Amino acid sequence: MTTTLGVPAEVKDGERRVALDPHAVAMLTSSGLKVLVQCNAGVAAGFSDTEYLLAGADLVSNVDEVWGADLIVKVKEPLPGEFRQFRRGLKLFGYLHLAAAPELALALQDAGVEAHAFETVREGQGLPLLAPMSDIAGRSAAIMGAYYLAQGSGTLLGGSAGVPPARVVVIGMGVAGTMAARGARGMDAEVTGVDVNLERLRQLQFDGTVTATLASSSSAIGEVLEQADLVIGAALVPGARAPIVVSADQVRSMRKGSVVVDLAIDQGGCIETSRPTSLSDPVYEENGVIHYCVTNVPGQFPRTASRALSAAIAGRVRQLALESDHPMLVGSLNVANGRIVHPVVAAALDASLSAA
Repeated sequence: MTTTLGVPAEVKDGERRVALDPHAVAMLTSSGLKVLVQCNAGVAAGFSDTEYLLAGADLVSNVDEVWGADLIVKVKEPLPGEFRQFRRGLKLFGYLHLAAAPELALALQDAGVEAHAFETVREGQGLPLLAPMSDIAGRSAAIMGAYYLAQGSGTLLGGSAGVPPARVVVIGMGVAGTMAARGARGMDAEVTGVDVNLERLRQLQFDGTVTATLASSSSAIGEVLEQADLVIGAALVPGARAPIVVSADQVRSMRKGSVVVDLAIDQGGCIETSRPTSLSDPVYEENGVIHYCVTNVPGQFPRTASRALSAAIAGRVRQLALESDHPMLVGSLNVANGRIVHPVVAAALDASLSAA
C-alpha cells in the first residue's frame, strides 16, 4: 500500500524543474498521503521550502530518506548515481525514455522496481503527460535555433528590408514541432512543415502555422535541407526509439553555419549526426553544422515547466498511489516484476540489444 510519496531534487545537468509544485502537494496531502520533499528541491523553480511546509509536506534533508518513500515522483530519469536507491517494492513515476536507456531499464528490472513513465501515458490518441513539456521544448527550439544561427552563419530568422528571411524546416508536426514552427513564424522566418499526415499539414498551412508543407520522404527532406538555415527534428514514436529522418549525408549537404535542433534526442534522436548534449554544454559542430541536442530542454525554464508538469501529473500521481491500474494510467507501466512490460518499449530495447 502506498502511503508515502517522495520528491527528490533533480540531479541531471542544468535541471532546475521539480516534479510537484506546492499546489499539487497540498492536494496530495489532503488526500491522506505523506509527502516527503527534499530540502531546496523547488527553489530553482521559484518554490520555497516554506511553501511546501504550508502545503503539508515534510521537508527532508537526507536524500536517502526521501527515496525511502513508497512512491518516488521525479522529472527526469534516474542517473547511475541514483541506481543505489532502487529496491523491490519501490514505485517510480517520471520521464524515463527507456527505449534509449538500456542501462537504466536493466537496473530497474534487476532491482524489482515498478516503473511508470510519464511519456507513455495515453488518453485517446494523445500523450497528456508528454504534451506540456513538448509544448515548452518546441517553443524553446525556435529561440535556441535563432540564437545559434546568429552565432553560426550570422543569419537573423526574420531577415530585414531587402533581405529574405531564414528558411526553417520542422520535421514531425506533433505538439513539439507545431510549437517550434509557430515560434519560428512568430520571428518572421519562412517555415516548411514536414510530416507523414497530409491532413495535419493541410490544417497547419491553412491556419498559417507554416508557410509551406512537405510530405515526408527521404528524398524530399534531402532537397529542402540543402537550402535550410535551421532544421528542427521532432519525429516521435511513443515509447520507441525515434526514427532517423535525416541522414548524415543530408546534414553534410547543409550550408556551413546552419543549425540542427534535435528535440527527439531523449528518445535516441531523429537526426543521424545527433548525440546527447547538456544545458551546460549544449552544442557541437559537425561538418560545419551546429547541433543543439539537449536532452532536457524545458529544464531551462523551470518555473513555467514545473507548473505545467505538476498540473498535468498531480491527479495521476494520486491515482497511482491509490490504484495503479486505474484508466487514468493507461500505458504508464514500463517495468514490473523484473520485466519490461510495455510492448513498444520492450520491442525497442530488444532491437537495440540485437543491433549491439
